[in-house]
Amino acid sequence: MAGDYSNYLTHLECGLSGERHEAGRVHGLSRAGKPLLARYDMAAMRRGADRDAIWARTGGFWKWRELLPVKETKNVCALGEVDTPLIALDNLHDAGTVIVKDEGRLPTGSFKARGLALAVAMASELGLDHLAMPTNGNAGSALAAYASRVGMKTTIVCPDDTPAINIEETQLQGAKVYKANGLINACGAWVKAGADKGKWFDLSTLKEPYRIEGKKTMGLELAAQMGWTLPDVIFYPTGGGTGLIGMWKAFAELIELGWMESTKLPRMVAVQASGCAPIVRAFDAGERFADPWQDAHTVAAGIRVPAAIGDFLILDAVRDSGGFAIAVDDAAIEEARMRVAGEEGLLLCPEGAATYAAYLAARRKNLISKDERAVLFNCATGLKYPMPEAGEALDLGAA
Repeated sequence: MAGDYSNYLTHLECGLSGERHEAGRVHGLSRAGKPLLARYDMAAMRRGADRDAIWARTGGFWKWRELLPVKETKNVCALGEVDTPLIALDNLHDAGTVIVKDEGRLPTGSFKARGLALAVAMASELGLDHLAMPTNGNAGSALAAYASRVGMKTTIVCPDDTPAINIEETQLQGAKVYKANGLINACGAWVKAGADKGKWFDLSTLKEPYRIEGKKTMGLELAAQMGWTLPDVIFYPTGGGTGLIGMWKAFAELIELGWMESTKLPRMVAVQASGCAPIVRAFDAGERFADPWQDAHTVAAGIRVPAAIGDFLILDAVRDSGGFAIAVDDAAIEEARMRVAGEEGLLLCPEGAATYAAYLAARRKNLISKDERAVLFNCATGLKYPMPEAGEALDLGAA
């Protein structure tokens, strides 16, 4: 990636206590056992970075280098990233009121590319050589792809009912893959045990500081695509919640930089499945932390996360924005997927379909109005997921 880029990273900060941690060193969680957030010299960035010049660049999410932690261009691992499109569901709704941001156009077919590309780049910059993480599917393939790009070793463990295509693509792209008889939190405990023994670095969701910086680029990109304004409401499929937290961080940074044409922020909606809804339960109970969900199950494997280490950051963002958390069942998810595919020609993944099901449920409950502009995140290409059998037999030899 050609060009000279200023780096404004100053330090890391505990998301709960605010305790400062030194940049330029390998970090996992804070001393309080909570996620670390990257902080920047915003005053210097205001003087040295130009939003329109940045937005005019090519390179997808890598164009935002001044707002990212990577110092050396040699550590950027690129696989043909693009700005993902905004697709209005104008057949189903009034023009421009319901818009899908289709993250399935990224390398490895999902929004996981954003976070894992940044995490791998920073791991390379900090001298790590073996990364490991649990996954419900798409994160594993993204990590494998970007790590292979820079010659780094990866170990991935996933629940044994993870979609076969996710397991196969992850292994094909260079990772050592294990299928485990447990949910993602149990897989995460196995990864942590290996990290504690020095086998690898644990790259689990929010257990290192930089995946969130990659996911942050969804918010930067969305603001630029909408003319440096934001929608009224954002529906986001929420498992570990890195993207929701990251976008909320991005919006705060853009406002601090003075880059927004309007400082009106969207209401953030955390969408979960009724078979695994710890954030929804905590939101409804007025709690800041979410108890683990027992016996988690849903067809939307990407949001089957019984416990999120960034639970308080998700709930803070939802409440601070005036948003809400909502759960939808598997039948509603599948109905939404079929409806958007059949009437709009847009193939959603189950997690993306959950956001449309949640939008419809929120409308029925009068949580939002039909005139509000809503953005729904489709986090992966629908081509990776099982589809109903199709095709009616035709005998070409019949009269």
